[in-house]
Amino acid sequence: MDPRRPHLTVVADADALAQAAAERVASRLNEASDAAAVCLTGGSTPARLYALMANERYRGALPWSRIHWFWGDDRFVPYDDPRSNFGAARRILLDHVPVPPDNIHPIPASSASMDEAARRYEAELQRFYGADRIDPRRPLFDVVLMGVGTDGHTASLFPGHAELAQTQRWVVGVPQAGLEPFVPRVTLTFPTLASTREMLFLVSGESKRQVMTRLLSGLDLPAARAYADGNLVWLVDRDAAPEQRDVA
Repeated sequence: MDPRRPHLTVVADADALAQAAAERVASRLNEASDAAAVCLTGGSTPARLYALMANERYRGALPWSRIHWFWGDDRFVPYDDPRSNFGAARRILLDHVPVPPDNIHPIPASSASMDEAARRYEAELQRFYGADRIDPRRPLFDVVLMGVGTDGHTASLFPGHAELAQTQRWVVGVPQAGLEPFVPRVTLTFPTLASTREMLFLVSGESKRQVMTRLLSGLDLPAARAYADGNLVWLVDRDAAPEQRDVA
């Protein structure tokens, strides 16, 4: 699959999207012969996926002791803040499955600043990877989950922001978000997110139909710039699809 040409699959609804995503994630993680790594995202759409992965079927079907959990971005707020992507994933998924604490790698929100948090997280990713430069032949992640905002942003990479052009750093601070909540962020950059066997976008709901129309028409939005060294897959439910398409 061309790393810059996504494969688009339209499913019936949000529940079908969560089910399809869970099957893809489980397949990737069970393929890993050693430690596996997942990069999580925030928002209501992946929350359905996380709840599904916490149920009995997946608790017994995944190699939890070998899976490491990272985040593509987070708001620079305490973990118990309702706006925290890490906090949400912990409440919905990680508190309910047998994950070793050392396998959970949140963005360090207790840092003195978002820039320090970015530097610390970059160092942690490099320690896990075992190098300070990414080799496209050796992906950092097995799965990277992504979403898209109504403005076309993905992770915390917003339209018109300088972070879009960053190719040297693995992780950067975002002093001003382009969309609510307007709090500082920390985000992985495009090259870091791309270092994955599969990048999986999850898009659900009528509120995303307009931005999906803009993305598919070829507009230069951040989500359209995302690429993967492995597979690039967009799972979209019928409400978010910009036109009638075949439903998987």
